[in-house]
Amino acid sequence: MLPVTRPPAKAPRRDPAPSRLRYKLNRLWLRPNFRRLMNFGLPMLAGLLAAWTLAAELDLKARATQAVADAREALIDRPQFLITRIEIPDVSPDLAEAIRVASFVTLPVNSLEVDVAAVRDRVEALAAVERARVRAVAGGVLEIRAIERIPVVVWRAPEGLHLLDQAGVRVAEVDSRLRRTDLPLVAGEGAEAQVPQALALFAEARPIAARIRGLVRMGERRWDVVLDRDQVIRLPEADPIAAMRRVMALDAADGLLARDVAVVDLRDPNRPMLRLTDHAQAELLRLRETIKGEDA
Repeated sequence: MLPVTRPPAKAPRRDPAPSRLRYKLNRLWLRPNFRRLMNFGLPMLAGLLAAWTLAAELDLKARATQAVADAREALIDRPQFLITRIEIPDVSPDLAEAIRVASFVTLPVNSLEVDVAAVRDRVEALAAVERARVRAVAGGVLEIRAIERIPVVVWRAPEGLHLLDQAGVRVAEVDSRLRRTDLPLVAGEGAEAQVPQALALFAEARPIAARIRGLVRMGERRWDVVLDRDQVIRLPEADPIAAMRRVMALDAADGLLARDVAVVDLRDPNRPMLRLTDHAQAELLRLRETIKGEDA
């Protein structure tokens, strides 16, 4: 009879469910932001900390700064980058000197240290300069090319005499009319805004140009043409050029402005008026009295 043996004891069955901590870690790993932080953020942070520690230990920042400064000094000391003169072509000598001062460039200077945009802005801030271009060219030259505003009239403003260009922009200030007798004179408030019209009137009055003292803007609406012998031509607000052309035709045909006329008033185109001088009025009265005496 065989002995009875007991079957081997079974090992305890393992619970397949994860632990609470492992479950929470798995759920956290499923989040995309957490995975990006662990895969990229932490290694990058570790690298930055290591680099910062290394730089602090070896003073790499100071070395890099010194290396950049040394390289810059080496470039600045090179003669091919050195500017030794300023050229300002195609402008008047007075404006060239003003541009030279306004550019605020002390020679010699390295071209890498010159802010050409700032120099251009300072030059264009001059009243006599319309536009400017600044560049460094070969031969150690800083070239400043400027378009100069050309004055066409002298404007007698309340605060003084100014030179105006074709667009009515102030070019410069003068202390005396005698300094620019070659330019026609305009006066009155608002005259600077009507420079093209004033030039057209001067062109129409070319036959009597030697007699014209100037144009006066009246009430910012119309013009008075002032001549020698204290004669005045009062032009209308609407189409003053046509009215001036009419006066020139009358003067050419009948010598209107050569007579004892003080005022030619064309403010009403349908009813032009003439005013005689005091001498002509007195002579006219004398003739009337003489005629009355003869009739009596």
